[in-house]
Amino acid sequence: MSKTTRATQTLAKAGVSFTVHSYDYDPGAERVGLQAAEALGEDPSRVLKTLMAKVDGKPVCCIVPSDREVSMKKLAAAFGGKSANMMKPADAERLTGYHVGGISPFGQKKSVPTAIEEAALAETLVYINGGQRGVQVRLAPKDAQVALKAIAAPLIA
Repeated sequence: MSKTTRATQTLAKAGVSFTVHSYDYDPGAERVGLQAAEALGEDPSRVLKTLMAKVDGKPVCCIVPSDREVSMKKLAAAFGGKSANMMKPADAERLTGYHVGGISPFGQKKSVPTAIEEAALAETLVYINGGQRGVQVRLAPKDAQVALKAIAAPLIA
């Protein structure tokens, strides 16, 4: 398994300090983010999941703790929209260039507006998908926010 991905290259190029952590990805896991947290021995609130959605029909990326669900109403509000829905997995893969279970907000094929759960910014370090199944990058959440030009908003239900 390669530890160099488009995500890690994007972070390195941006000068962001991060470490790469690998784990045994379980494709049969009911909730991939929680499985990653367990495999890494981390609190699920510090292992963030990357979700691709649409707000008023336009693609967006949102990053929330792996043990929480995103509120579609709050997601729409964060981007000044009326409605939000999850993107179909095939559409998310096509847009990002990553496979489901390995979608990173960093180094996506097409840059889209991104929001990060504001509560996650209170953590010292968080884990975010590193662009490959079984690869996470650990970094300061504020560094992730800056690198992604992400808005911080309340996103969880």
